[in-house]
Amino acid sequence: MADEANRSAFIEIQNRMIEITGKLKQVQNQMRNKEGEKKRAFLTLEELRQLSTDTNTYKGVGRLFVLEPKSSLMNEQEQKIKDVEIAIASLQSSKEYLEKQMAEVETNLKEMLQQDPALARQIMSMAVI
Repeated sequence: MADEANRSAFIEIQNRMIEITGKLKQVQNQMRNKEGEKKRAFLTLEELRQLSTDTNTYKGVGRLFVLEPKSSLMNEQEQKIKDVEIAIASLQSSKEYLEKQMAEVETNLKEMLQQDPALARQIMSMAVI
C-alpha cells in the first residue's frame, strides 16, 4: 500500500516537473522574441535618427505605406522599446518564479528517493531499459 502511495506521489511530482519545464521553455521563448522585437525597434530608431527632419518617412500599414512625420515614427519606436522592456521584466519575474518552483520540485523528488530506496531502485531499473 505504501509502495503504491509512493509511486503515485512520484508520478505526481514527475508530472509537475514536466509541466514546469514546459512553462519555463515557453517563457524563455517569449523573452527571446521580445528581445528580438526590442532590437528591431532600436535599430529602426537609430536609422530614423540619422535622417534629416525634412525626409519623407512612411509607415507600413498592411499592404500599403502611409506618409508619417519622422517624429511620429520615432515616438512609436521609443514607445515600443518601453513596452517591450516592461514585458521582458514581467517575463523575467515569471521565469524566476518557475525556476524556484522547479528547484522545490527537484528537492521533493530527491527527498522522496532518499526516503524510499526501493522506489529509487525500481525507477532506475525502468530507466535502464
